[in-house]
Amino acid sequence: MYKYFNIKGGVLLGLCLMAAGCQLPKFIDRDSSQTIPEAYVNTRDTSNLASMNWRTFFKDQNLQNLIDTALQHNQELLITLQDLSIAKNDIRLRQASLLPQVNGRLSTGLDKVGRYTSQGAGDASTEIAPGIETPEPLKDYTAVVSANWEVDIWKKLRNSKKAALTRYLSTLEGKNFVLSNLVAEVANAYYELISLDSELEIVQQNIALQKNALEVTKVQKQASRVTELAVQKFEAEVLKSEGMAFDILQQIKETENKINFLLGRFPTAIPREKSLLQNAFSSTIQTGIPAQLLGNRPDIKQAELDLVAAKLDVKVARAEFYPSLDISAALGFQAFKPSYLFRFPESMLYSLAGDIGGPLINRSALKAEFNTANAKQIQAMYNYERAILNAYIQVSNQLSGIENLEKRYELKARQVEALTKSITVSNDLFRSARADYLEVLMTQRDMLETKLELIETRKAQLNTTINIYKYLGGGWR
Repeated sequence: MYKYFNIKGGVLLGLCLMAAGCQLPKFIDRDSSQTIPEAYVNTRDTSNLASMNWRTFFKDQNLQNLIDTALQHNQELLITLQDLSIAKNDIRLRQASLLPQVNGRLSTGLDKVGRYTSQGAGDASTEIAPGIETPEPLKDYTAVVSANWEVDIWKKLRNSKKAALTRYLSTLEGKNFVLSNLVAEVANAYYELISLDSELEIVQQNIALQKNALEVTKVQKQASRVTELAVQKFEAEVLKSEGMAFDILQQIKETENKINFLLGRFPTAIPREKSLLQNAFSSTIQTGIPAQLLGNRPDIKQAELDLVAAKLDVKVARAEFYPSLDISAALGFQAFKPSYLFRFPESMLYSLAGDIGGPLINRSALKAEFNTANAKQIQAMYNYERAILNAYIQVSNQLSGIENLEKRYELKARQVEALTKSITVSNDLFRSARADYLEVLMTQRDMLETKLELIETRKAQLNTTINIYKYLGGGWR
């Protein structure tokens, strides 16, 4: 008994000495210094657009069908789903390291040793049974089950498993972020396509107006009221507008193909309504409060989970400095003849061993690994702070854009109204030779440009509304 306690005490003393000899590098645990503002503007209403399901937010059935297709076939999303599968398998791998590793082995072999060796001389003088010498060569049949287990004294394996689980949750948030971006990207491209349809319609209307002015100019030339220069100027303006129409047709094709790419399919016509630019969304934008970004934005939650996983990695790297305890065992049967293999207890074999080991020479490599893990967790903290700051600035920019674009749209609408009246006046004055043809040309050109700018402004308003929905953390639910 005394001897037993001496051995046990020596083992414990050895553990203590090894642990005390490990002068561990310092763990730098830095908390976030990011303080998010209490409100975007003066209001602190917690009603938030981000809580709305995208099917409710986007009321256009054609757009809903496109988003549904994208969620099923978009390659980037499918790649992200495979990342989820990889992260889930990593959890299983870390879980398995907590359990003993059990192996089974069946083997057979043949062994011939020299007679003039200690083993050969011993075998020659040994009888397996009365009158039966040890066979030569000596065959070997083995059936054994062995196990190895690292005892998780310092929680190294458990922290490694927690880190893998945290990274799985981070990948899940990454998938949600891809979903949010995909929904917004399809919607933005869809309304861009409708805007291009409207622009094409306006250009075609302008071409008809210019052709009518061209015919009037030709009649007036015959009456010697204008020169050939006026006819050529009007004809050049018609050709310019017709060229613009083909440019818009090309943009329509490219935008359709952009949507098809997001949907993971080859070019197909995109069904859409061409009169949805005015009332596509509700005029009320509910942004809630900035603190809600922490729970709604998948990229912020992903950055937070990455930070948690990085801190767990530091703990795992720190545990590498401590001694480890490995237990190994084996149980089975071994004989030189199959008929003797399962004779008990003669053919039985077993072993049990415990190993305690710790780093002595390669501590510089462990320090480098620890310092790398420490730097990564600080890096993850900065990334988390940047994600919060970026989210707030994105929402702030879109809120400012909504206000300014609304004022711009009102001014452009009034400008279009004024130019519409001036078109009629300039045509009447031109027919009565009271206005120069250049005035008519400039008025028509200004009218076309202003109408196109009005559509571009409306498209920008729609994009801003979609983007603020995404930046608030909507679209993935």
